[in-house]
Amino acid sequence: MSRPSPLSRDEFALFRALQTRWADNDLYGHMNNVVHYALFDTAINGWLIEEGLLRLGGGDTIGLVVETGCSYFSEIGFPDKVAAGIRIGHLGNTSVRYEIALFRNDEERAAAQGHFVHVYVDAATRKPRQLPGEWRRVLEDYLR
Repeated sequence: MSRPSPLSRDEFALFRALQTRWADNDLYGHMNNVVHYALFDTAINGWLIEEGLLRLGGGDTIGLVVETGCSYFSEIGFPDKVAAGIRIGHLGNTSVRYEIALFRNDEERAAAQGHFVHVYVDAATRKPRQLPGEWRRVLEDYLR
């Protein structure tokens, strides 16, 4: 398996601003690796809420994470600001592959990048559910 190269800002049309916290740093003085996943989750879910594709405390359709991955290229740590670039890597009938890159301060190359795959299911039965047409229209705008 070959190691990916860091993506650049121009490979993303959608960004969310995030702030690191004092508690994000580990004893090595940089952001602990698990925090990258929390930032991925925060960026994607914040965007989905704004678009009306995720309703907190309700909704008939929910996304379950079935796959994740992250590659690390350079350090991030408090008090850095982070720009999370978001794009859709794959849009299936019941699933979406979200691709995210974390850019430290004003850097042009990703400090870390990764993905996660949501399979959308019926909230009650947990059986896969076709993505609604209005969701597809929003997500297609960011399909790479």
